[in-house]
Amino acid sequence: MRDASTDRAQAPTRRGALAGLAAGAGAVVLAGASAAAATGRGPTPAPEASPTPGVMQLFADPGLNFNALLALGAAGYSASEVGEVLTAVNAINAAGASEQTYTAEFRRWGDRLTADASPHPQTRRFRSLRAAQYYGQALFFVLGSDTPGDEKKIYLAGRRSWDAFARLCTPAAVTDQVRYKGDAKIPVWFFRPDDSGRPRPTVILTNGSDGPNVDMWSYGVSAALARGWNALVYDGPGQGQLLYVDQLVFSPRWEQVVSPLVDWLERRKDVDARRIALTGLSMGGDLAPRAAAFEHRIAALAALPGCLSPWLGFPEELRDIVTPDKEETNRIWNEEIVPELTPSEQFVIKKRIEPFSIPAMLAARQGRMFTDFWTPAQRIIALDITGVVGRIKCPTLVLDYEYELFYPGQPREFFELLRTRKEYRLMRAATGAQLHCSPMAPQQHCEVVFDWLEDTLGRGARR
Repeated sequence: MRDASTDRAQAPTRRGALAGLAAGAGAVVLAGASAAAATGRGPTPAPEASPTPGVMQLFADPGLNFNALLALGAAGYSASEVGEVLTAVNAINAAGASEQTYTAEFRRWGDRLTADASPHPQTRRFRSLRAAQYYGQALFFVLGSDTPGDEKKIYLAGRRSWDAFARLCTPAAVTDQVRYKGDAKIPVWFFRPDDSGRPRPTVILTNGSDGPNVDMWSYGVSAALARGWNALVYDGPGQGQLLYVDQLVFSPRWEQVVSPLVDWLERRKDVDARRIALTGLSMGGDLAPRAAAFEHRIAALAALPGCLSPWLGFPEELRDIVTPDKEETNRIWNEEIVPELTPSEQFVIKKRIEPFSIPAMLAARQGRMFTDFWTPAQRIIALDITGVVGRIKCPTLVLDYEYELFYPGQPREFFELLRTRKEYRLMRAATGAQLHCSPMAPQQHCEVVFDWLEDTLGRGARR
């Protein structure tokens, strides 16, 4: 039992360490990144305190800035328009940049593009894609806005735009519901270069903990189609429909998610079942490798970046309060941590925890902070794949990024644990591809990934 003097001594230390939360999601792990650089585990130490070093500053807040960079970078694949993004940025800054103004402005852009119907299918197609991007931008910050209860509504607006885009592709994306567990089904979107039916190599694209489907267009679908590959996009538990609508959280046994997808693909004549690759973006760099360790029909794996433990992406001071004692952990959380958090800090924690706790998600939608930190913490801890990486048999690409802030040092450690044919690539600031998932350079990102996939599994048939 700790005495009161110990509590008083520790609380300010925790508060100081959590101060970085106010900077946004990308800054949550700034202290961890600095520690990794100091010990030599990270690829390159940041030259300045900002969690977005050496990049265009659209917002003073690095969390807003990082997400806006993602929106701007997506223009390379027509998933945004530079002029639209920068016009939105200017309006947000003029109104006073915050989660509220960011959400409202990008939501307006999604609504505007959706309402502006065109008789031309190609125009409707790409307006739908851009609308999906802007709704995704609004969705990320809505829990920190004045209308957190609109989270599901904004998700569904973005989903309708994404579905409209998929239907307007040539050929239209094949959609289906793949059985997962019990009554739960995984929504899938299967994109093909053409409808010839010829068997092609296929990539299964795994998203991260908070990415909308539209991100998979910029980080895989478009590049796959251009090279004669098929691409499968899906929502697993903790993602998209399965989180916001069906209320299913992340599972540590991701092979139970991927194996039904492989079964589905193998039944298609236009899929070369010997050449099915799997990628994992952001936290997907933990999920996809877990699946590949047990699902040996995967012919190639790309971890973007390699991630051993998502739990290490949380500040050490938060991790330290979690003990085997659920009651004591939650007492510290509710009495020592929560009362000291600013509104922006509360938003970041709510956003990062919601894919692991439905009670936390529902409380956040009501504008409240969740009270049970211990249970979602256990779910995040259970995602550690350190002990199974050595079971991966297929060739594996591991990407890392200069100034990686979420999982600093982990991609290299992941790479060293592999016992198969492997390659490590570092995306560099010299070409604008730094930061987690290269937000400003998805084209460079896809060039590296799909060059490696072609070298490993061969090229797809041209249209």
